Amino acid sequence: MSGPIHVDIPHQLGKEGARARLSANAHKLARHVPGGMAEVTTGWEGDRMTITVAAMGQTVTAYADVREDVVHAEIMLPFLLSMFEAPIAAAIRSEGPKLLT
Repeated sequence: MSGPIHVDIPHQLGKEGARARLSANAHKLARHVPGGMAEVTTGWEGDRMTITVAAMGQTVTAYADVREDVVHAEIMLPFLLSMFEAPIAAAIRSEGPKLLT
């Protein structure tokens, strides 16, 4: 594994509003995986959402720490995907806020 990617996604929803939107929209992550065969699973522990995306023999694990005005995302990429770290981080920065709408 490479080092984790860290991305902050600001919001004005409050903690509970952000949690509700993430819960309702996390399944949409599968749309951004080429091939259309992604499996997305989620779970909550307190204000931390664990997101696992499995596709094409690779598994990406991410954590979303929900705070009052920001969601801090930490994404762990397997070694084979580490060469795509920059485009993945850019995609999270641009598409991540859509999970909160």
